[in-house]
Amino acid sequence: MSAIITAQNLEKIYIRGSEKIVAVDKVSLSLEEGEFVSFVGPSGSGKTTLLHLLGCLDNPTSGSLSIGDISVFADNKSISEQKLTKIRRNNFGYIFQKFYLIPTLTVKENILLPYAFYKNPSANTTAEELAERLGLSHRLSHLPKELSGGEMQRVAIARALINKPNILLADEPTGNLDSKRSMEIAAILSELNREDGITIILVTHNPALAEVANTTVHLQDGKVIG
Repeated sequence: MSAIITAQNLEKIYIRGSEKIVAVDKVSLSLEEGEFVSFVGPSGSGKTTLLHLLGCLDNPTSGSLSIGDISVFADNKSISEQKLTKIRRNNFGYIFQKFYLIPTLTVKENILLPYAFYKNPSANTTAEELAERLGLSHRLSHLPKELSGGEMQRVAIARALINKPNILLADEPTGNLDSKRSMEIAAILSELNREDGITIILVTHNPALAEVANTTVHLQDGKVIG
């Protein structure tokens, strides 16, 4: 298998007044296609910041990052925003702790949201297939307020999958769910990795959820410690 994400000495520094905050401290890692990796560590350890860097949602301060054979950031320079947008659209699906569903849109419309600005003739069929797979077929015409927390997160997962990504980034996807619903989401992620070969990077405080991954990366103070 080939590396799908490669980071070398990745660093993210924030300046707040006179304070310098090193959120990610010279992290190097390589993820292969089809891996399922969990990032664990205490609050403030840099898990989410690192996830955002790897997912091209933020630029590092220094270091290098490649997605497949495309160099995204090197020599303190990033590729253009237009190219970054294309990389995000073609490679990544994003799941967050907050569901970020549009309250006035139906489940189907929320799933199709990534295609609001990009026409795709097969999008409707894909949305319906994803809804069936995730047990949401009977909810397609419903509004978010009519759904349970677990159902809303499944809608968010379907939305993340609508563009058929090869990398799925999940930032505390069960943070707002009870233990039963959390393990349902864990089972979905495991199936997507096992059956579809999607590379998954998961940030979690939940030990049971972290164990679903094949590899666990421990972070502390912005550094990989194991």
